[in-house]
Amino acid sequence: MKGKNRIDWKSFLKVVFVIALPIACQNFLTTTASMVDTIMIGSQGELSVAAVGICSQISSLFFSSYFGFAGGALLFFSQYWGAGNKEGINRTFGLAMVCMLGVSLLFGGLAVANPGFLLRIYTDKENIVQVGIPYIRIVGFAYPLQVLAIIISFLMRSTERVKAPLFSSMAALVTNFVFNWILIYGRFGFPKMGAAGAAVGTLVSGIVNLAILTIVLVKDKKTVALKLRLMFDWKDGFSGTYLKKCFPIICNELFYGIGQMLINIVIGRQTESAIAAMAAFRVLEGFVFAFFGGLADASTVVVGKEVGAGKHMKGYQYVKGFAILCPMITFVIVLICLILNQPLLGLFGLGAEALSYGKYMLMIYLAAGTVRTCNYIMNCCYRAGGEAVFGTVLELGCLFLVSVPATWIAGMILHLPFLAVFAFVYTDELIRLVFELWYTRSGKWIKPVTEEGKATLEDFRKELAAQRQSA
Repeated sequence: MKGKNRIDWKSFLKVVFVIALPIACQNFLTTTASMVDTIMIGSQGELSVAAVGICSQISSLFFSSYFGFAGGALLFFSQYWGAGNKEGINRTFGLAMVCMLGVSLLFGGLAVANPGFLLRIYTDKENIVQVGIPYIRIVGFAYPLQVLAIIISFLMRSTERVKAPLFSSMAALVTNFVFNWILIYGRFGFPKMGAAGAAVGTLVSGIVNLAILTIVLVKDKKTVALKLRLMFDWKDGFSGTYLKKCFPIICNELFYGIGQMLINIVIGRQTESAIAAMAAFRVLEGFVFAFFGGLADASTVVVGKEVGAGKHMKGYQYVKGFAILCPMITFVIVLICLILNQPLLGLFGLGAEALSYGKYMLMIYLAAGTVRTCNYIMNCCYRAGGEAVFGTVLELGCLFLVSVPATWIAGMILHLPFLAVFAFVYTDELIRLVFELWYTRSGKWIKPVTEEGKATLEDFRKELAAQRQSA
């Protein structure tokens, strides 16, 4: 990086294409597999689309509940990889896996035992609940498979083995599509199962994804060999160190999920056309999020590796590069979706009113989504650098003090038109952007957990201060 406070774009883009792009594609395929259900169920009508959309919101809350442990693991994986500490990687994998499995069994058990209770939290439309019950009950069995696949995939990404997760995601996507086609529509003599058939496709694709990842992980002993005695050896206060770093991320993800749940409760009290339009929009938003979320995961790997190795200025420059590149990509993707809104939204079998809602939602998201991407990527990079408190406090503060109250008042008290209610969902993003741009530039988020990173921290701070004085 030549020691100057500017981005070396040639070096940065090389990292993007070699490491970040395959991770982004793998993330895109993983998310696409989960979105296939909503797309393929479109032929069954708005009611089925709305039901699967509500079930997806439950899965999103589940994701938020366990992802704090995964995000913390990614921090440790990347920094330990940069420092060459394979024992630390083993310990992190074992502890994260146990924590995530605990969450998955809780959610999966509730989804299987009492799916109606979960669905009625999100909507008061009983016809939607009845369609959603068989779907979420079957998907509940896939929750433990999902967390195991996530932690293995994160381990591989962090150790720069990006091909296996990409291949397993492709296989899962094809499996989901084939089983959905057979079971939703009743092909080859199978019964026509509708939404329940889509859930079976999700479950089978989860089995395929996990099987491929496990086989590759077990066979590859050259990069990082997992050993049971190390995976569950949490002596010397390691579990406390891990949980201390994870706690802000856990709070961030969990309370963010709760905030989104409150917003989804408001949306679930709108008209059926609005709920169906929101389900279709969430799929398109999911595609956008999948790609830039993959880039965010890649940024965590890249930045964490440099910080863990003590190359703080290089990590600092990478953050600035990702914060510029990712919003640009998001803007282009959403703009394409907006231009092609008729054929894209037409995939979901929406009526005229829902199609109109979808078009204007994409227009709103063109601006809001771009800003949101910038905020998201910077917060991920803070975590990779070892700082999880600032981003958590800022995100949750803005969510619960601005976005949630504004949306709740607009939808539940003032009963404003649906598009106005939707617009209030993103009212907190601009406020976050101002503070996160300042914090990113400050470099205060670099707080390494490795000895190699700590040894060069003071030199980095002096160099950054000197560059600002000379600027």
